[in-house]
Amino acid sequence: MSREILLLVDALAREKNVNRDVVFGALELALASATKKRFTEDVDVRVEIDKGTGDYKAFRRWHVVPDDTPEWNTAQMLSLEEAHDRKPDAKMDDYLEEPIENVPFGRIGAQTAKQVILQRIRDAEREQILNDFLSRGDELVTGSVKRMERGSAIVESGRLEALLPREQMIPKENLRVGDRVRAWVMKIDRGARGPQLVLSRTAPQFIMKLFELEVPEIEEGLLEIKSAARDPGVRAKIGVHTNDRRIDPIGTCVGMRGSRVQAVTQELAGERVDIVLWSADPAQFVIGALAPAEVSSILVDEEKHAMDVVVDEENLAIAIGRSGQNVRLASELTGWTINLMTEEESNKKQQEESTRVRELFMQKLDVDEEVANILIQEGFATLEEIAYVPINEMMEIEAFDENTVNELRSRARNALLVQAIASEESLEGVEQSLLQLEGMDTQLAAKLAAGGVKSRDDLADLAVDELSELTGVEDERARNLIMAARAHWFSEDGKAEVKEAQ
Repeated sequence: MSREILLLVDALAREKNVNRDVVFGALELALASATKKRFTEDVDVRVEIDKGTGDYKAFRRWHVVPDDTPEWNTAQMLSLEEAHDRKPDAKMDDYLEEPIENVPFGRIGAQTAKQVILQRIRDAEREQILNDFLSRGDELVTGSVKRMERGSAIVESGRLEALLPREQMIPKENLRVGDRVRAWVMKIDRGARGPQLVLSRTAPQFIMKLFELEVPEIEEGLLEIKSAARDPGVRAKIGVHTNDRRIDPIGTCVGMRGSRVQAVTQELAGERVDIVLWSADPAQFVIGALAPAEVSSILVDEEKHAMDVVVDEENLAIAIGRSGQNVRLASELTGWTINLMTEEESNKKQQEESTRVRELFMQKLDVDEEVANILIQEGFATLEEIAYVPINEMMEIEAFDENTVNELRSRARNALLVQAIASEESLEGVEQSLLQLEGMDTQLAAKLAAGGVKSRDDLADLAVDELSELTGVEDERARNLIMAARAHWFSEDGKAEVKEAQ
């Protein structure tokens, strides 16, 4: 019988092209499964095969676990005290074993053994195929559509199978069985029962990889694609950069008579590609990304990571693009929020901002309109800037002498101190858990406290329209805050708190 086992292992290993250890492991599981059927309880059985002789032994096992382990299984578990009765030096998480009678190999349920062995071998084959693919470092899969499942495509590439979900296909793309297709590996799901590679033809990374194939300079490191943004099947933008002054990044990607960019466009079902020169200066990058629209001026807000981009009336429609496509792609490409406006809208916004800052300075610093205007003209927009900017910068203002500068700085600091004290008082009685919620700030918490909302549960009990009316925040932010406040209700700790309260 031992010789029969060794012959079976060798035959399966050769037939399925897997390691003998994999077959031994599968056979041990099959023998263990057959042995367990001798018991009426759900016992744990381990079988060990001698890989040299083919002899095997069976053992029943118990796991040493804490007394308070949930779903206790007396057939498989022992407390530490019970384990010490059997083995004095037993430790927590040990396994105690005792030999049991072997099941004769010839009497094993043939179907059970076959199923376990073949499943383990199939799993090992899949893992080997996946590892072979990953070892090549490929990020693109090229293959043919083997079958369609609920709108998604199963792509076969050699011995490898991958899933191209419907939502990752280019819109209006009608793939059929047998079609050749190329896609980017979006993720690897080793736990999936079906194909473990999940593909995408809509991700920005796909167009970046296609240009790598078409433009040798990218692979050689002479050219780099910094970012990409897509409206799949319609339009895309890529940002390109080079440190080699001899290379024209845009012309290199376009190719002779547009050959390189056309090859990418054909792969993407006619998707039009704008190639933008990347710049370390965010404003310059945004100007390039909005092409062909011409930009008049840009105001950068670092804190909000946004830019007010001014274009004339003739360029506004071009800058926005059809259904906002151009400005949306430019924003995705650069990573900046882009606010498009005309010269008139820009002037109006600046006047409103100047009026707000002027009133702030006049009220908090107790100065007249002339002094407030001088501060605004010199670029000051907040009390913090006046209070803490290096004194030598303020001394450069011709209209102010040293005494005036020191007095303005002193008044600004006093005003900030008063604000801090008032804010602290307004938050009296507010729970820390409310202040620590994602999306919460001191100003909003003060408004909530004024309305009697001082705890996380108080906020969780509000409806979206109630919170918007109370604080003036937009519905989307109100909804997110309320959901964040309710999150603890659905956690294990939250369930315990609710149960205790009841």
